[in-house]
Amino acid sequence: MSIVKRNNLFFPSLMNDFMGPDWFGGTEKWNTSVPAVNIKENTEGFELELAVPGMKKDDFTVEVDNDVLTISSEVKTENEENKDNYTRKEFSFTSFKRAFTLPETVDGSKIDAKYEDGILKLTLPKKQEALPKPKRLIEIG
Repeated sequence: MSIVKRNNLFFPSLMNDFMGPDWFGGTEKWNTSVPAVNIKENTEGFELELAVPGMKKDDFTVEVDNDVLTISSEVKTENEENKDNYTRKEFSFTSFKRAFTLPETVDGSKIDAKYEDGILKLTLPKKQEALPKPKRLIEIG
């Protein structure tokens, strides 16, 4: 005798069909707290590009610890306006944190980062022993 799991799917399926669709056009997958990342590999190393417009280079923290690259940011803004009979105070807080495990081929001590035109670009060079070796002609004796 074996245990059989049963699901009475009529009612949950009906509720999922009604409640499941994203009625507001894309908000289900919309997550503004984590920037998009492109990772490219070339012969010299890797390049990471993060799309983070509207920030300054001082807003970012890039750290390497135990072969884990961590990119984070925290930005706080406050606005206060005092007029004759009212005070308006607005504030916002934006933060994100992304962590990447570095492959053994990356030299963590030579990572370089630049922020330009809303793109944070990190260059992760490969170790010398991981670089491709040039062709060598072997003479037959």
